[in-house]
Amino acid sequence: MMAQRTGQEDPEQYLFVDRAVIYNPATQADWTAKKLVWIPSERHGFEGASIKEERDDEVLVELAENGKKAVVNKDDIQKMNPPKFSKVEDMAELTCLNEASVLHNLKDRYYSGLIYTYSGLFCVVINPYKNLPIYSENIIEMYRGKKRHEMPPHIYAISESAYRCMLQDREDQSILCTGESGAGKTENTKKVIQYLAHVASSHKGRKDHNIPGELERQLLQANPILESFGNAKTVKNDNSSRFGKFIRINFDVTGYIVGANIETYLLEKSRAVRQAKDERTFHIFYQLLAGAGEHLKADLLLEGFNSYRFLSNGYIPIPGQQDKDNFQETMEAMHIMGFSHDEILAMLKVVSSVLQFGNISFKKERNTDQASMPENTVAQKLCHLLGMNVMEFTRAILTPRIKVGRDYVQKAQTKEQADFAVEALAKATYERLFRWLVHRINKALDRTKRQGASFIGILDIAGFEIFELNSFEQLCINYTNEKLQQLFNHTMFILEQEEYQREGIEWNFIDFGLDLQPCIDLIERPANPPGVLALLDEECWFPKATDKTFVEKLVQEQGTHSKFQKPRQLKDKADFCIIHYAGRVDYKADEWLMKNMDPLNDNVATLLHQSSDKFIAELWKDVDRIVGLDQVTGMTETAFGSAYKTKKGMFRTVGQLYKESLTKLMATLRNTNPNFVRCIIPNHEKRAGKLDPHLVLDQLRCNGVLEGIRICRQGFPNRIVFQEFRQRYEILTPNAIPKGFMDGKQACERMIRALELDPNLYRIGQSKIFFRAGVLAHLEEERDLKITDIIIFFQAVCRGYLARKAFAKKQQQLSALKVLQRNCAAYLKLRHWQWWRVFTKVKPLLQVTRQEEELQAKDEELVKVREKQWKVEAELEEMERKHQQLLEEKNILAEQLQAETELFAEAEEMRARLAAKKQELEEILHDLESRVEEEEERNQVLQNEKKKMQGHIQDLEEQLDEEEGARQKLQLEKVTAEAKIKKMEEEILLLEDQNSKFLKEKKLMEDRIAECTSQLAEEEEKAKNLAKLKNKQEMMITDLEERLKKEEKTRQELEKAKRKLDGETTDLQDQIAELQAQIEELKIQLAKKEEELQAALARGDDEAVQKNNALKLIRELQAQISELLEDLESEKASRNKADKQKRDLSEELEALKTELEDTLDTTAAQQELRTKREQEVAELKKALEEETKNHEAQIQDIRQRHATALEELSEQLEQAKRFKANLEKNRQCLETDNKELACEVKVLQQVRSESEHKRKKLDGLVQELQTKVAEGERLRAELAEKGNKLQNELDNVSSLLEEAEKKGIKFAKDAASLESQLQDTQELLQEETRQKLNLSSRIRQLEEEKNNLQEQQEEEEEARKNLEKQVVALQSQLADAKKKVDDDLGTIEGLEESKKKLFKDMEILSQRLEEKAMAYDKLEKTKNRLQQELDDLMVDLDHQRQIVSNLEKKQKKFDQMLAEEKNISARYAEERDRAEAEAREKETKALSLARALEEALEAKEEFERQNKQLRTDMEDLMSSKDDVGKNVHELEKSKRTLEQQVEEMRTQLEELEDELQATEDAKLRLEVNMQAMKAQFERDLQARDEQNEEKKRLLVKQVRELEAELEDERKQRALAVASKKKMEADLKDLEAQIEAANKARDEAIKQLRKLQAQMKDYQRELEEARASRDEIFAQSKENEKKLKSLEAEILQLHEELAASERARRHAEQERDDLADEIANSASGKSALLDEKRRLETRIAQLEEELEEEQSNMELLNDRFRKTTLQVDTLNSELATERSAAQKSENARQQLERHNKELKAKLQELEGSAKSKFKATISALEAKIGQLEEQLEQEAKERAAANKLVRRTEKKLKEVFMQVEDERRHADQYKEQMEKANARMKQLKRQLEEAEEEATRANASRRKLQRELDDATEASEGLSREVSSLRNRLRRGGPITFSSSRSGRRQLHIEGASLELSDDDAESKGSDINEPQVAPTE
Repeated sequence: MMAQRTGQEDPEQYLFVDRAVIYNPATQADWTAKKLVWIPSERHGFEGASIKEERDDEVLVELAENGKKAVVNKDDIQKMNPPKFSKVEDMAELTCLNEASVLHNLKDRYYSGLIYTYSGLFCVVINPYKNLPIYSENIIEMYRGKKRHEMPPHIYAISESAYRCMLQDREDQSILCTGESGAGKTENTKKVIQYLAHVASSHKGRKDHNIPGELERQLLQANPILESFGNAKTVKNDNSSRFGKFIRINFDVTGYIVGANIETYLLEKSRAVRQAKDERTFHIFYQLLAGAGEHLKADLLLEGFNSYRFLSNGYIPIPGQQDKDNFQETMEAMHIMGFSHDEILAMLKVVSSVLQFGNISFKKERNTDQASMPENTVAQKLCHLLGMNVMEFTRAILTPRIKVGRDYVQKAQTKEQADFAVEALAKATYERLFRWLVHRINKALDRTKRQGASFIGILDIAGFEIFELNSFEQLCINYTNEKLQQLFNHTMFILEQEEYQREGIEWNFIDFGLDLQPCIDLIERPANPPGVLALLDEECWFPKATDKTFVEKLVQEQGTHSKFQKPRQLKDKADFCIIHYAGRVDYKADEWLMKNMDPLNDNVATLLHQSSDKFIAELWKDVDRIVGLDQVTGMTETAFGSAYKTKKGMFRTVGQLYKESLTKLMATLRNTNPNFVRCIIPNHEKRAGKLDPHLVLDQLRCNGVLEGIRICRQGFPNRIVFQEFRQRYEILTPNAIPKGFMDGKQACERMIRALELDPNLYRIGQSKIFFRAGVLAHLEEERDLKITDIIIFFQAVCRGYLARKAFAKKQQQLSALKVLQRNCAAYLKLRHWQWWRVFTKVKPLLQVTRQEEELQAKDEELVKVREKQWKVEAELEEMERKHQQLLEEKNILAEQLQAETELFAEAEEMRARLAAKKQELEEILHDLESRVEEEEERNQVLQNEKKKMQGHIQDLEEQLDEEEGARQKLQLEKVTAEAKIKKMEEEILLLEDQNSKFLKEKKLMEDRIAECTSQLAEEEEKAKNLAKLKNKQEMMITDLEERLKKEEKTRQELEKAKRKLDGETTDLQDQIAELQAQIEELKIQLAKKEEELQAALARGDDEAVQKNNALKLIRELQAQISELLEDLESEKASRNKADKQKRDLSEELEALKTELEDTLDTTAAQQELRTKREQEVAELKKALEEETKNHEAQIQDIRQRHATALEELSEQLEQAKRFKANLEKNRQCLETDNKELACEVKVLQQVRSESEHKRKKLDGLVQELQTKVAEGERLRAELAEKGNKLQNELDNVSSLLEEAEKKGIKFAKDAASLESQLQDTQELLQEETRQKLNLSSRIRQLEEEKNNLQEQQEEEEEARKNLEKQVVALQSQLADAKKKVDDDLGTIEGLEESKKKLFKDMEILSQRLEEKAMAYDKLEKTKNRLQQELDDLMVDLDHQRQIVSNLEKKQKKFDQMLAEEKNISARYAEERDRAEAEAREKETKALSLARALEEALEAKEEFERQNKQLRTDMEDLMSSKDDVGKNVHELEKSKRTLEQQVEEMRTQLEELEDELQATEDAKLRLEVNMQAMKAQFERDLQARDEQNEEKKRLLVKQVRELEAELEDERKQRALAVASKKKMEADLKDLEAQIEAANKARDEAIKQLRKLQAQMKDYQRELEEARASRDEIFAQSKENEKKLKSLEAEILQLHEELAASERARRHAEQERDDLADEIANSASGKSALLDEKRRLETRIAQLEEELEEEQSNMELLNDRFRKTTLQVDTLNSELATERSAAQKSENARQQLERHNKELKAKLQELEGSAKSKFKATISALEAKIGQLEEQLEQEAKERAAANKLVRRTEKKLKEVFMQVEDERRHADQYKEQMEKANARMKQLKRQLEEAEEEATRANASRRKLQRELDDATEASEGLSREVSSLRNRLRRGGPITFSSSRSGRRQLHIEGASLELSDDDAESKGSDINEPQVAPTE
């Protein structure tokens, strides 16, 4: 309907209204002047007209369209809305709410392309029958996140509001789309799903949106599949949904789609079998036939369209659609939904089989009514598709086994019965396929792992429709719409009345939902008196019940009901009428019993259940729930209800199932927030832009839109805010409101009093004023009249002012013209006068005229000077800035210069010192050179020995390194082992839990097995007793078989009689053939007559219509006549046969009387039946004679009437109808007689069939029990297999763990080898450096060997002695080294022992940790429980705000406690701050110590550098001086100085070590402090918990005191469940957050413990490293003392330096590790502190919220009222839950009773069967056990649900707290905004002040300019007077003086007058005349 348009149309023209057209003042004036109203019109529904005259009850009006006048009744007139309400988006805003206004508004909007309109809660949609561009993604984005009133009406706005309400309120939503077929329900449903899939898609971040199988895509693709299988083409709609559906889309907490579910209602399955003219069956049949490939067609045995009987109209294409393409789309959608290829093929097989059902043809056998199948090729195809046996299928169709009494018999079916059975099977098969398809789609869309927090349900169901005659399906649809309208009425006026309560309006509560309750009770009431559906179900249970008896009983029971009516006349076709909310609906009860029972051939159904195709068997798995043929036959044939009673409870009627599904739907909808969409079809021609008013009005009535308007009119539909009301209507009450400020409410009250309105017409609320319908329109009229008066007066004033102004202007122009004329005349006189010319030439040369130019030049100069001044000032500032910069640079340079001079002085001093030192060194060098030469030889010998010793020392060092590596490996292994042990312990705990579960399950299974064995033993004993009974029954069966043989003989005799009757029937058939020939002749004649009639009826249109109707009726009558003739003949034959059978049977009955007395006491009944039958035969003879006569008369009448004239046709048709009714009655009587005769034969076989049936039933029960036992064993085996699997998985996990451990060991070894390699390379490097030094020394030795040889000889003896001493020293060193190695080995053993101890300690600690964790969990649980209770109390506080006002004294005590708590928390905060400050101080001390250590190390490095420098200087001096011979004494001096330096360095090292020790002590102190703080924190927490408990106790006391007062308001409490649903999702989030926080906290504690353990290990390692380092230092001291030569000492120093460097690095590494540990511990501490801070902030927030709550009492009163309403609904829900629990309890008791009855039956049947029956009873008991378990499970679930309710109530407070936080944030933002606004205002004020100053300056400038102008004018006047006086003096003489003066004066003044303006002309006129008069006098 409404797909997206491909063109480039502007979508806004289809959404937004052009308000410029609406707010046209001309239309407003027209409406006011003409008094426009609506009057009824046959063509347009309503027409606009203006009232001309009123006459009592009548009114004379003039039509607006054509100006015609008409008289209308006053009651038929409806008010018209003012033009400002034209095309209004929400019709609830209309001031005149009536049908005409609603229709006019919809029509106007529809013609403008606006198809969506709101009507209160409704969104009304009119089908445009064309594509509109308003469904694109851009439009979706436009509506996304917007509120409903912010955007024009649209289905997206409804979807958005539902989605936002769901997210914000956490309340489930529903969107209800209803309307007629073709109104656009399905399309709007699709648009809703499209919008939600776009907005709530969970893959927004992904780039590829086309991922197959994605949930949103599957949701969109479910629609094409359902449309293919459930939609069809009808006359009204090409894609009409023939079923109702409720699509439930689930969302998670964040608003993403997580699943969906579809429920369907009332599939029109009869469409699969037959269709009306120009209509199609379901789309899938045409798609399959058009789109299937050759291979698929062969597999499915498909044929052409015209080959199938069920495609009534063949192939009808749909315009604009291709079935082949649609088939491919459907297949693709199925693949996207995850359908497998086998499933698709199986579905298509079922579709093909439904078509094949229709092609099965039956034929009536020649001599009997029995049906036969002449050709079974179609049956073979069908059975191939459905996996059945052909022979069994044909037998089940033609001669099904039917239960008669207690026996089963095979009953031959007539052709009609067989056709009915086939059609019923086809319909049932298709319906089951559709149900399976919906279930499969739900399975694909269901995401149970991601459970939805809330859902949006979309209901697409047929709307209320009123046909001429309505069937059972239409009753169901209308019943549904009654319920939905009731929901709407309730929802709408609940909301309306809530607003009234909010506004504090006086209002009596009305529940408009109760208006519809009588009609709903009439349909659904179960008893007292029973409703329509209950009576229909009751009739279905009665034998011999018909539709007629149902109607009679309905009239009897409900005849007096207000909503029920009988047909008014006997001729009415309707059976009864029901008055619905939309109007009176006539119902015809044809085949209602059949439709309600929906019977099937149960023989074929069992075959389908046993089908070889698994899919078919799955479809027919509930075969025991269907209504079989035996029930239907029992209804019509037997007088016994036993057949029914056995099946009671096994199946359920269509009415019951529909009522249950509707009840569930309504329960779901009541728990949601509904949104209503009403779809309307504008015309039946599918034309765009056409609207049929009457059709739309009917739909508005049916859809409940007018009902909603009716409800609106009961209240105050028009409301307006105080400010707007005052602004708009204050003009009507000009003096009512005094000047100055007045509150809006008071002002409105004064205005209303001044307007003198009736108090019933308005109500004044808190923020709005409410009016009844039409009041605002009246006020608008008054306002328009007032405005017109004011405008007229204003126009008059304006015109007068303009006229006066124009007149004044004309006067001024007249006087100006006179001045101009005078001046022109003067100029003409003077223009040739020479003086005048002189004057005009001299005047420009005068100085006065150039003053302006000079001023202008001065101004320009001033501007230039100012510009220059500004430039100079800028340059000056720049220069000053530069000057400042230069001064700063100069100062810097001066400082640098001073520093340089100081440095230079220092350098100079240093140079002098160095020069002195150089001289000293040179002297020493001379002494040393001789000494060195002696020592070098000695040194060479010592070198060799030293190398040997170094090699030995290196070996020892390598051993030490290896030991160190081994120790580190052990440490690593220890850490990994600890981690593994922890993991293993966790896994063991998990496995133990699983093991305990399995042991429990094992025990349960063993108990069950023991019970089963005991029951089996009991059943064996019972079976023995049953065996005895069986033997007795077998004896009885043999007796019955003998009797049957006798009956067979009698049957043979009957067959002989039957042969005779066959001969007679052949004669009768010949007669029938003759009659048929006559009928054919008549048909030929009739055809001729028809041609004549057609020619005659072509004259006029009216006659043509009558002729067509007549011809149709004639054809029907002819067909009926032929059928009746055939029936007559068959009835005659059957009557003759019956007569013969009667004679034979009478003889047989006399013979059989004696034999049948023991078994059946039915002889009396047979005699009565015989007498009845004789009477009926007599009646039949009479009826047949009458029928033949009537038939002949009828044929003659038809000939005469066709020959005479067309006028007599109507009478003839009436007679034919009467004849037809009589014939039908007679035929029905004959059929009942025939069936009764057949029933007598069946009664004889009852006893035997009953016994066989019982035996078979018992066998079936035994088989069932055996299968159940096998299933139990299989389940047990599966459990054992699962246990084995789990064991295997455990083994695998342990093997993986071992492998991981091995890998870890391997990696540790690799790391150790790499470390050893690294050490080797370092040693190699050191060796190379040594070799280099040796080489350099060797070169020097070679140069000096000659000189040293003599000295060597002298000193060898001394060297030998020294060597001996050195050897002794080295041996002692060796011994020390060995001791050290032994000690290290001891330490390693100690480490291993400590490792073992650590393992033990670790185990103990892990146990303690578990205990602690358990204790913590307990504490956490208690804390949570307390928190929940606290939340409960908070919720109670929220709900009972009104009561709190009575308890302010208690609240004050609570406030004092809170203040104490605040003090305590403040004290704790101070303590925490102090602890943090101490920690920071200690950290700073540690840092300062570390810095000192670093500085000491740097100093040491500096000394080393100086030492090296000195050595190099010394070597240079030695190399530069060759002469030797200085004394050794000076060398010894230098040696002593060097030794002193070494001593100093040692002392520095020792100091550094002391500092390091001090830092470590400080660290230990910090740790101790930290632990103390931690303990203190835990104590604080404990104290806080205790205080919380005390608080809780106090609160509990308060609540107990409040409970007495709360009892009256308990009834209003249950509405909180609505908010519960909203908060459940938030609750889950909060719980998840709490769990995550707890986990993080536990992990942090674990990490802290690990870090503490690691820290202790590191401390131990550090101590060991210190000990080893001390030993190394001792060794180095000894070596230094023993090695005396200078070169050896230098080398030793190098080695010591390297060792110290390594130690330093090691120490630094340790320091870094310690710093990391401190940081980690600090982070752990900070985490704990953060936790503490968070808790404290939480407490502070709670306190603030309490204070805010107290202040916000008045605001929360409204919320309290809402909650009280919610409490009511919750109470009602609780009552329903209790009733449900009571029902389940009753059901359980019923089951127990059933159990007892079964046991009693088993005791009666003891001794009649063997051990086969053991399993039956055990299975039954197991079933009972299962049912009881299910009951217990349901009880548990109910208890869990109650717990959930309580939890959600507890968590409500938290959500309220969050809301308050948000409000607080909003307030903060408001404050920021206000500050910004204040700042803006301040800036504006400053700007305005600046502008005022500028204006003042301009004004002063202008004033100066004016003064300057005045001065210039004055100076000009003076100069002129001076010049005139001079002229007078020059001329002299009285005459000349006077004449010249007068002439000059005149010249001057006239010259001046030429420069005057028009305005000054009058004022200067007197000045012109005066000088002329003066001289003459």
